Amino acid sequence: MRSANVQDEKTDEVATGNGEHPHHVSRGKVVLAAVVIVAVVVAAWLAGYLPHRSQEDAAVAAANVEKNAIPVVTSTMVRSAPADIDLSLPGSISSVSEASIFARAAGYVVKRYADLGDHVKAGQLLAQIDAPDLDQQVAQARAAVAQAVQQLGMVRASLIQAEAQRDLAKATLARYQVLVKDGAVAQQDYETQVSGAKTADALVVAQQANVNGSQDNVNQAQANLDRVIALQEFKNVRAPFDGVVTARNVDVGYLISSTGGGLGATPATQPGASLNNANGNEMFRVAQMDSLRIYVSVPQSGEASVRVGMETAIMISELPGVEFPGKVTRTSNALDPNTRTLLTEVQLSSQGGKLKPGMYATVRFRSHRDTPPLLVRGDALMPNASGISAAVLQDAGRGNGLKTVHIEHVQVGRDYGAETEIVAGLHAGDIVVINPGDEVREGALVTAVRAGALSASGAAR
Repeated sequence: MRSANVQDEKTDEVATGNGEHPHHVSRGKVVLAAVVIVAVVVAAWLAGYLPHRSQEDAAVAAANVEKNAIPVVTSTMVRSAPADIDLSLPGSISSVSEASIFARAAGYVVKRYADLGDHVKAGQLLAQIDAPDLDQQVAQARAAVAQAVQQLGMVRASLIQAEAQRDLAKATLARYQVLVKDGAVAQQDYETQVSGAKTADALVVAQQANVNGSQDNVNQAQANLDRVIALQEFKNVRAPFDGVVTARNVDVGYLISSTGGGLGATPATQPGASLNNANGNEMFRVAQMDSLRIYVSVPQSGEASVRVGMETAIMISELPGVEFPGKVTRTSNALDPNTRTLLTEVQLSSQGGKLKPGMYATVRFRSHRDTPPLLVRGDALMPNASGISAAVLQDAGRGNGLKTVHIEHVQVGRDYGAETEIVAGLHAGDIVVINPGDEVREGALVTAVRAGALSASGAAR
């Protein structure tokens, strides 16, 4: 059997010519191929894992460094506010004296002597009204006066007659006194004369009372006549003072109601203006243009810096760079409980017509403070449940520039937006943290970098 196998192997070797069968792979080659494949897989795994592992180690190391690093905060210095502060408030310019003119006489406008924009003098005639009802009342009052005077004359004549009868009764009584003593007349006749004399005296007294009553009637009728004559004079509408006509709501032919205003449509006094219902509107409006005033509402925070007599500066946006002088003339001396503001009046000149009623203006108040408060940036304050605090940086005492955080409660004053006044809690020169984060807490160690300071002019607006 063995010899047969040997023979077959030989036969195969002879057939291949090199001692190998054409379909047979050696075991060494298989092992080598497996080793190569395993090496390639291991190399690929190492090529992907090692960089990832290195990145994770680096991230962990960075996190540990950041965790153990001292936080860096931005800081600013607390400083004193400017001694001179400006408070700018809006207001509307108006005339010191302005009057809406109504009529006291109802009727129709027959003449108009003034128009919009005309300069008028005190007492100047603006319009005339035809009031026939009022003229009739004057005629009736004159007739009543004449009738009362006539009645007075009749009563006075009756008084004269009564006085004559009284004198006659007194003379007759005197004669009867002599005759009764001599017994020439009876006592009864004498007593009759006494009674007649007393009756005559009483009649004189009554007629005198009638004269006084008639005189009172005359005075009453004359007073009524004077009243309607005065009302008749109101048919002439006049200017109350020197000024400019700023409104005209009537024209010739307009009916003036009993309320003194025109009934109808307001004349279109401006190009393109439409007619408006002027029922009950004033006939004219006259305003003085030389002296003007502005009412401003000063907030409670600035009320202490405003006083009567202080100088102000008025600015108009249409006149940039120009300031007009003004003066505080009066205040309400009480704050409005709804707005917490102090109503303040500032008077100024029209500057030759440059300033006009109705203009929008800005009034700047400037005041000096002997002890100005402190200022700190608004983003350095930390509102919380207990109030408002600031993170004050103190020297840690290690000689390496480290700072210790101390949370200090503060009391704020006026808020300027970018900066806020500090009334209590801080001192000039204190260093506080801007925009403090979670790492800023009591006793924390930090490193501070200084931020740029705000301008003083920007905080005092």
